Amino acid sequence: MKSMLIKFPKEALNTAAVLALPGVKQANFRIYHAVDHVETYVWLSWPAEVAGTEAGLNAGISNLPAAVRQSHPDAQMVNLALTTDVAGHSIGQAAPWFYMVETDIKPGAETDFDSWYETEHLPGLAAVPGTVRARRYLAENSSPRYYACYDLAQREAFGSPAWLAVRATSWSDRVRPNFINTKRTMFRLVQD
Repeated sequence: MKSMLIKFPKEALNTAAVLALPGVKQANFRIYHAVDHVETYVWLSWPAEVAGTEAGLNAGISNLPAAVRQSHPDAQMVNLALTTDVAGHSIGQAAPWFYMVETDIKPGAETDFDSWYETEHLPGLAAVPGTVRARRYLAENSSPRYYACYDLAQREAFGSPAWLAVRATSWSDRVRPNFINTKRTMFRLVQD
């Protein structure tokens, strides 16, 4: 399944505005508003039978980047590849909260970073009560390159004692200084 993240800085788009973009009606999509500032992230995925096919071209998927650039010149589009998907402690619950960490890593630190995320950090945060799902993505040809995404049933899961304990390990202390170009954002799912 092809995934794309579209970032709309300083804009609070609603469902109607997103559906007006070409190709979106054929996609699975979620719209998120940043909690602490004005910004919208739109997460899009198309089934294989639509993306990259004549049906997809006819649906307007190929026109999406140009349409976004024309109507939202500050928007950024990122093609993402899923690398890890971990069911969370609260799998099956609704997830109106979405926490995302976007980062690059200093050269030479990628192996330790990937090992930490795969074996300790992502599974640890997935196990926190209130976490519905934890995923990692790799951006194709853009920076930041690494994305960690957490679907949360309750905003309070973020910053809870269990969450903070996962963040406070010695391995975390060793890896985190290698983060560069990092952005951490709490979002709320748009349900209009």
